[in-house]
Amino acid sequence: MPATTAIPRSQQSAIERIEISLGTRIMRYKTVYITIVNLACFFVLWQLIAKAEIVNPLFLPSATETFDALWTGFSDGVIWPELKHSLINFLVGMAISIAIGVPVGLLMGVSRVVDTVLSPYVWAMTALPRVALIPLLLLILGFGNTMQLVIIVLSAVFPIIINCMAGVKTVEPSLLRAGRTFGASQPQMYLKIILPFTLPFVISGINQGIARGLVGMLIGELLGGGGEGLGYLLDRSADQFNSGLLYGTLLLLAVMSVGLVQFMRWLERRVAPWREVAR
Repeated sequence: MPATTAIPRSQQSAIERIEISLGTRIMRYKTVYITIVNLACFFVLWQLIAKAEIVNPLFLPSATETFDALWTGFSDGVIWPELKHSLINFLVGMAISIAIGVPVGLLMGVSRVVDTVLSPYVWAMTALPRVALIPLLLLILGFGNTMQLVIIVLSAVFPIIINCMAGVKTVEPSLLRAGRTFGASQPQMYLKIILPFTLPFVISGINQGIARGLVGMLIGELLGGGGEGLGYLLDRSADQFNSGLLYGTLLLLAVMSVGLVQFMRWLERRVAPWREVAR
């Protein structure tokens, strides 16, 4: 029998790295292709249903009419100021929510005293419908941008707090014992063990905060007055029976939401690459 040539271990590891890299690229492009086909099928189906007039065209415009309304809205300068107002408000509100929610959640996770003091308020505000706060906020802050910003923060901050707190409480005790055994100080325990383990929970909390914050943004713009934002544009489109602009605004909100969530997933892959390998 012919003798087989053994491949050196260094070459084997290099080949394995190349195979993993190629597999990752193929999966990435496969996801892109599936997404494109999926969206194309959705819009074609939407177009066919609308053209068949299964639903009254007054309530369901075709996909082409919706994109035409979006194009006209951007060309006429109707959409961009409202989109800019909502996007700036939302990003500022999310930045404030993250700056408050992550430290408070981590502190509640590591300190039983802080958890005992803050938990009743956090869980009560989490369960309270945000729309119930609108009359109180209007009474205190009045109509305008400040009220809209506050309702975004109140909607987004509590999911972030709860997820960060849960992440700290689910850290593996064996990891903490190992850290103490090797002489890690308390700051090192937080930076090297607790924070990396909690990071996926932080990302998950921010993703939930994005969804809740968008709802709060729309509530504030619909009910809080001010005459600005995508919520106001939705209300005005409905009053004018402009279904094309109404559906176009909903598409903008969907793109805004998905874009922010995908950005958080990209950020997670950058700051926690071991999670991607584990999958």
